[in-house]
Amino acid sequence: MARDNIVNPIKNKDFTSDYILNNEDLLFDQHHIWHPYTSAINPLPCYEVTKAEGVYIHLATGEKLVDGVSSWWTAIHGYNHPELNHAVKSQVDDFAHVMFGGLTHKPAIDLCRTLVDITPQGLDRVFLADSGSVSVEVAMKMALQYWACQGNSTKHRFITPRNGYHGDTFAAMSVCDPVNGMHSLFSDTLTHQIFAPAPQTRFDKQWNEDDIKPLEQLIQTHHNELAALIIEPIVQNAGGMRIYHPEYLKRCRQLCDDYNILLICDEIATGFGRTGKLFACEYADISPDILCLGKALTGGYMTLAATLCSEDVAQGVCQGEPGVFMHGPTFMGNALACSVANASLKIIQRNDWQTQVSHIERQLHVELAPCMDLEAVKDVRVIGAIGVVECKSAVNVAELQKSFVKQGVWIRPFGKLVYIMPPYIINPQQLSQLTKAIYNVLK
Repeated sequence: MARDNIVNPIKNKDFTSDYILNNEDLLFDQHHIWHPYTSAINPLPCYEVTKAEGVYIHLATGEKLVDGVSSWWTAIHGYNHPELNHAVKSQVDDFAHVMFGGLTHKPAIDLCRTLVDITPQGLDRVFLADSGSVSVEVAMKMALQYWACQGNSTKHRFITPRNGYHGDTFAAMSVCDPVNGMHSLFSDTLTHQIFAPAPQTRFDKQWNEDDIKPLEQLIQTHHNELAALIIEPIVQNAGGMRIYHPEYLKRCRQLCDDYNILLICDEIATGFGRTGKLFACEYADISPDILCLGKALTGGYMTLAATLCSEDVAQGVCQGEPGVFMHGPTFMGNALACSVANASLKIIQRNDWQTQVSHIERQLHVELAPCMDLEAVKDVRVIGAIGVVECKSAVNVAELQKSFVKQGVWIRPFGKLVYIMPPYIINPQQLSQLTKAIYNVLK
């Protein structure tokens, strides 16, 4: 019996058939491995990958799929990239990892030097972390320790717009949208933060001054207890793929300055060119006090994140007791991850991404527009290398995913959203395959 690349739900583990005999690994996956955002009782199907190169994911059954989501927005240069491969192979011959406590190495120094150089002005200290969610934890802890070390322990809460998403760890969950952020089950355990209405003025529309007033009123009321405002610049990603007006972000910076609050910008999803700017903060011409980076940092090769902060924050965190920043991941500054991140950033610094993303944006505007004529579709929006089709009701992820595979593409919908964030190296024909698949499947 030919191997089936889909791990199908099997209710009775004891029955015997050729399927079990020929799919032992896949059945083990089905019954013992927990995949992201899926049920242990009735998990979503999984497709077995044997190879990935360029923009393509190859399945065990022979399908070659154009990857429309860059492995959750990370593989911006595509798969099996020779420069990134070389960086990993070269570093592993020297050493893969050493503890970062009391030791340092050139891959980490080079990476931090580059990050200080390319990020918004004034972010001069870099804390390397394991993942995007951890970088948010680090940022929030920085903000809390900063104010505590200033003798102001009353500033211990955070304010954030609704529809935001910042990760799945506990502090990060507390600043995700309390209703749509996938974490309402934990509401009694999480620290209760302050949520402002989500920004409403769309990126391409005229700014509405009323949009900032609810946030301003909340900050006026609560500023004495607010450590920081945390926000995803320009694009609220997993909380709804909403694209808002840059003036909102600019006013956030002004309000934080006026009321003595730190500004944390979460650019984990938007950083490194995804929105058409190297960092989405550039649309508003602002610099935060603390910046979170991750996802595309290593070009999709390894998990790595960074939290950058201003010199003022860094000095403030270390004043008084305990005199050090109280955080230290075991794999902090992993040399393999730093090496491949350096290689990825060298590709970024060649500036090919600007042309690539610009071409992707223009094509997405043209080719996703017809989706607005479909009965199931509520809205279409595009910025940079992000294309979003919002449906009127939640989609059946398993069914749509199956249909997309038949169309030769890998697209991972969630909620009401069918979106694409392709690798920057995608060519027009491959991108058209993605946009046509979305239209055909939703039709």
